[in-house]
Amino acid sequence: MLFRRRFLDGIRAGEITLAFRRWERPRARAGGRQRTAVGELAIDSVEAVDRDGITAGDARRAGFDSLDELLDELGADDSRPIWRIELRWAGDDLRRVLRERADMDAEEIDELRTRLERMDRASHHGPWTRAMLDLIAARPEVRAADLAALVGREKQPFKRDVRKLKELGLTESLERGYRLSPRGRTLLAALDAGDVR
Repeated sequence: MLFRRRFLDGIRAGEITLAFRRWERPRARAGGRQRTAVGELAIDSVEAVDRDGITAGDARRAGFDSLDELLDELGADDSRPIWRIELRWAGDDLRRVLRERADMDAEEIDELRTRLERMDRASHHGPWTRAMLDLIAARPEVRAADLAALVGREKQPFKRDVRKLKELGLTESLERGYRLSPRGRTLLAALDAGDVR
């Protein structure tokens, strides 16, 4: 679910608690989470609604000044149902919190090393995690396509692997390319200091 920035800011502030979308089928589910530029959103409910069942109060809760403004946004094409999504800001993106945690003890570093080893063993293209960390450290802000070409890989599988490192808080995406997070730099320094796998 995409949101314009003003809606994201309203959700984070607690001023917006509803969203409406026209979808063939629901693209969000109750109990789910969505990562956004302002942190994680919790999806509390997803229900199909009739256009006539949407109120002015719903429109305000969705961040619109009037019901007409919301209905204009949804359009008049009734070929796809309207979904009413109750949501709220659930907190900062945990990856962002993780990546700032550079002060790790030996146990945390060992746990990360073990997870990377597991990812290497599960890979169909061989061990890759350490090489990826080294590559991003040496070439921050280089486009994914260029990095992938340097190591002879396709762009999309390469990006999937970077996302796996991002989930561990080791890398962060930039407007162009990537860089190691403070946590990623700490791990790489520990590996370089003699704990190399």
